[in-house]
Formats: sequence, C-alpha cells, structure tokens
Amino acid sequence: MDLIPQLLVNGIISGALLAIPAIGFTAIFAVLRFPNFSVASLATIGAFAGYAANVGLGLPAVPALVAAFMVAGLVGLASDEIALRPLRPYGALTAAIASIALTIVLENMVRFGFGNDLRGYDLPLVRDWRIMGVRVGPQQVQNLALALVIMAGVFAALKFSRIGKAMRAVADNPTLAELKGIDPVRVGRLTVFVAMGLVGAGGMLLGLGTSIDPLTGFRFILPIFAAAVVGGLGSIPGAALGAMVVGIGEELSLLVLSPAYKSAVGFIAIVLVLAFRPRGLLGERAY
Repeated sequence: MDLIPQLLVNGIISGALLAIPAIGFTAIFAVLRFPNFSVASLATIGAFAGYAANVGLGLPAVPALVAAFMVAGLVGLASDEIALRPLRPYGALTAAIASIALTIVLENMVRFGFGNDLRGYDLPLVRDWRIMGVRVGPQQVQNLALALVIMAGVFAALKFSRIGKAMRAVADNPTLAELKGIDPVRVGRLTVFVAMGLVGAGGMLLGLGTSIDPLTGFRFILPIFAAAVVGGLGSIPGAALGAMVVGIGEELSLLVLSPAYKSAVGFIAIVLVLAFRPRGLLGERAY
C-alpha cells in the first residue's frame, strides 16, 4: 500500500505524456477516418529530431521540442502525401495497412541515419525531490508541465480558432463543410501536419525520461492506440482521458504484475471499456 501514492504520481505523469501522441492519432482518425499507425515511426523521428537539436546543436529542451514538432510534422505530411493519400479512396483498411508498411520504411531510415545504439538527451543531472514520501524528478515535472501546456493549446485552438473550427466541421461532415466553403483536402493536410507534429513532440517527451533508439515509437504505439480507443476514437478529450486511464493503469498494475506485462494493461482497458461503452468513454467525435 505504501507504493500506491508513488505509482499514482508516476501514472499521472506517464498518462499526460502519452496523451500528446494519442491526441495526434485520434485527430487524424477524426478528420481522415482511418487509423494511421505510422505515428509509431513519427514518434521516433520526433524523438531523434529533438535529440539532434539538443545534443547536436546544444539547444535546451523546449526549443528542441519545437524542432521535434516541426520535423515530425513535415515528414508526416510529406509521407502522407506520397504514400497514404493516394490509397485513402480505397478504404480505411487499405490506408491503415499502408501506414504499417510506411512505419517500417521510416523506422529503417532512422536506423540507417542514427544506427541502433541507445542515445540519451543532454540534460542536467538534478536530484529528485521527495514530497511526503513520493519521489519526483524535476525533469518529470517539466515534462508534465510541457504536456499540459500543449494539451491546453490544442483544446483552445480547436474551440476558438478558425482552423480548429474548420477541422471540427470536416470531422463532423466533410461534404457539408465543403458546401460551406471549407476545403477538406487543405484541412486534411493541416491536420496531418499538426497531428504528426504532436506525435513527434510526444515521442521526445516520452524519450526524455529514458533513452531513445529506432524502435522508441514502436514500443509506445500499443498504449497510444489503447488510449485513443478507450477514450473514443475521434474524440480529442477522450484521447487525453484514455491516456490517463492507461498510464495510471499500467503503473498500478505493477502491484500485482511483472513490468514485462505492463503493456497488456492497455488491451485489458480496451476490452473492459468497450464491453460497456462500445464507442469509448467519450464517444466518437466528441469535442
């Protein structure tokens, strides 16, 4: 029982970081109507772009995070235009399968450029804080704060900006949105750029606390997908809520399970939630 407060804190931090790429994944599904599993490789690309900016250029974590967003967004947009957009008219399943193949290609490109070695960010070593028996690292607190700021910015943009409203309109009804003068193709491209940028930033945030390698994104794709499904595919707030459920669930599972089985918690959450709420906790396309 003494471990529960520590595990809850770890779960909240993990869930907040997981929410960023989960939001990107579900945003693409909401607007383009297919699960884009290439988010795995884009999370890796973002993590390595941030690494290159941080270690290679000597930039602090926040500017490196911006670089991760921009590089992942541009690579995601280019790869979508080249490989996935021509296949989307053939159905969601075809596009989803193609996105898995795209993941393999992009991950091997990262492996070709950086090798297979583990790499770590150049961050100052600071002693953990101990608050009421709970250990929290300053870097964890910074990562949590950055994740919350990013989420707040996404929610505000969707609710108040013209671009956000256009995305919501296309997600709800692309035909009606086009009749109202909104270009679904342009909105789709913008969605891919922003969503993949979020995935890349999320990949870097997830990698800041450990180390990164070409399979970084692949290891996180299962909890990312679980978070999106549990919250409700197409729901931005649902992705954030689902990430919290998965993150806290994975940490609390360590009370009874070996860490090797932690990744199974996401699928258990999917089964339990969908058994009672087939559309997820917040339903499809709920904003």
